[in-house]
Amino acid sequence: MKKNWVKLNLFYIGQSTKKHQIFRAKQWNKSLEKIFKNTIYNEKYEKIGFIKDIFGPINFPFISIKILPNQSFNPNDKFFTKIA
Repeated sequence: MKKNWVKLNLFYIGQSTKKHQIFRAKQWNKSLEKIFKNTIYNEKYEKIGFIKDIFGPINFPFISIKILPNQSFNPNDKFFTKIA
């Protein structure tokens, strides 16, 4: 099964007490629920972390991203993931 790249349209909120990066989805549709626990990539398609949780309102949920250790993180980067 081929996986397609999806650009995530996210707005950075801040860091949680568990050191997760919290974002708000600017655009959302039901098919994006498949990204739960997926790997997150930056603009260079380098693995930077994974989606830890999706929570909040159905139309514009919050997304918690756990950044991998020793990985640089810029909240203004464009983020991508793959969905089947």
